[in-house]
Amino acid sequence: MPGTSGSILRRLFARQPYDSARTSGGNALRRCLGLAGLVSVGLGTMLGGIFTTVGVGTLAAGPAVIFSFLLSGLACVFVSLCYAELASMVPIAGSAYTYAYATLGEVVAWIIGWDLILEYGISVAPVAASWSGYAQSFLQNYGIALPDWAKTAHLAISRGGVDLAHSTVDLVAMLVVLAVTAVIAIGIRESASLNGALVVVQLVAIVIFVVALLGALHPGNFRPLFPHGTQGVVTGAALVFFAYIGFDTVTVASEEAEHPERDVPLAVILSLLIGAVLYVAIAWVTVGVVPWEHIDKDAGMADAVKHAGNNPIVSAILTAGAIAGTTTVMLTSLLGQVRIFYVMARDRMLPPIVARVNLKTRTPLLTTVTTGGIVAVLAGIVPLDVLLSLVNIGTLSAFAIVCAGVFALRYAEPNARRPFRAPFSPVVPVLGFLLCLYLMIGGLSGGTWIRFVVWFLVGMLVYVLYGYRHSLLRPGAPKLEAEPVAPFLE
Repeated sequence: MPGTSGSILRRLFARQPYDSARTSGGNALRRCLGLAGLVSVGLGTMLGGIFTTVGVGTLAAGPAVIFSFLLSGLACVFVSLCYAELASMVPIAGSAYTYAYATLGEVVAWIIGWDLILEYGISVAPVAASWSGYAQSFLQNYGIALPDWAKTAHLAISRGGVDLAHSTVDLVAMLVVLAVTAVIAIGIRESASLNGALVVVQLVAIVIFVVALLGALHPGNFRPLFPHGTQGVVTGAALVFFAYIGFDTVTVASEEAEHPERDVPLAVILSLLIGAVLYVAIAWVTVGVVPWEHIDKDAGMADAVKHAGNNPIVSAILTAGAIAGTTTVMLTSLLGQVRIFYVMARDRMLPPIVARVNLKTRTPLLTTVTTGGIVAVLAGIVPLDVLLSLVNIGTLSAFAIVCAGVFALRYAEPNARRPFRAPFSPVVPVLGFLLCLYLMIGGLSGGTWIRFVVWFLVGMLVYVLYGYRHSLLRPGAPKLEAEPVAPFLE
C-alpha cells in the first residue's frame, strides 16, 4: 500500500535533532577533558597503529608506502574537516553514528553504528595479541616462558566440535584486555591520564627510532620506488588506513570534553596532522634501512632496528613504545566502542540497560565490563588477523557517510549554527567521500567485501527485530530517564 510504504520510509529516514538536547535524560558523563586530553585520545589510537601497519603496507607498496601513507592521510584530511564541522554542531558522544542520525536518518545511523563495531570493538582483539607477542618476547630475554597452552590463540575444530586437547589460549592477551577494561570502568579521567602517559612514551620511542636510524639509510633501498605500480600504492593505502582512525576516537569523547564546540574540532585536526607527519617519517626511515621485499610484516620497525645494528638501547626503547602503543589502541578503541553502545542505547536502538551510567564512576560500567569480557575471550581463543581488513572497510564506510552527511546538511539546513565550517564546501566533503570509496573498491579484496556484506545483513536483522521497533523516534516512545544502578555495580 502506497501510504504504508511512505510511512515506513519516513520512519527509516527520520532524523534526530542535532543540538545538545539529546543529552538530557539519563545520568550525564563526566566532563573533564581539555584540548590536550582530547588530542592524546586521538594520538593514542593513531600512534599505536603505526607499529603494526608499516610492515604490511611496505610489502604491498614497496618504498612507495610513503605515498600510501600520504594518500590515506589526504583522504583523512577531507574527512577530518567534515568530522570537525559536525562535531561542533553535535557536541555529544557517538561519533559518526550520531552525525548520521542528525543528517541522513535513522537507518543510515544504524548502519554506521553497526560498522563502528568493526572499527572499534573487533580491532581490540588482534591488537591484544600483538601486545602479548611483544610482552612474551621481552620475558624470554630473562628466561621466562609461558606453558605452550597459554602462548597463542588457537581454537582447534574437529568433526565432533571443539578439540580442547589441541586448542591453546593467549593468556596474556586475555589478561591485558581485562586490565584495560578495568581502567576504563574506573572513569574517563583515569583512562585519559594513563593514555596521556603512554602517548608520551610512544612519542619518545618514535623520535629516537627516527634519529637513531638516520645514519643507516641506504639510497638503493628506494629503487625501484613503485615496484607494484600505482595499484600497490592504493592497496598499501587501504591497508595502512587503520593507523589513521584515531582522530575519529576524539569525537566519541565529545560529551566528556569541557568545551566540546571549541576543543573537539581542534583536537580532530591536530591529532591527524601530528600523526601523519610521524607516519611519513617512520615509513621513510624503515624503507631506507630494510629492503622492502624482506621486511617483517608484523614488526617492520623492529626489523629496521635489527638491520641498523640492533642497538640494545634503541631496541628496548622501541619495544617500550610498541607495548605502550598497542595499550593505547586497546584503551581508546574499547573506550570508543563502549561510548557508541551507550549512545545507541540512549536512543533506544539498543536495550536501555546498555546506557546505564554508574553513579560513582560516571561511566557505563555494566556495558564496559560486558564488552571487555567478550573481547578478552575473542583475544584469548580466536586468531583475528583476517578481521583487520574488516576494520578498515568498516572505518572507510563510516567516514564516507560522514562526508555525505556534511554535504546533505549544507543544503537541508543551510542556516544551522556551525561553530566550525569545513572550508571549500562542497568540494571537501565530495572529495572525502570519493577518496574513501576509491580506497574501499580499489584497495580491499573481494573476500573482505563478502564478509562486510554478511556483517551488514546481520546488522539489518538486529535493527528490524529491535532498533526499528523501540527507537525514541517511534510515536509514543518513552523518554529515557535516569535509572538506578544495580547494587552490585555501585
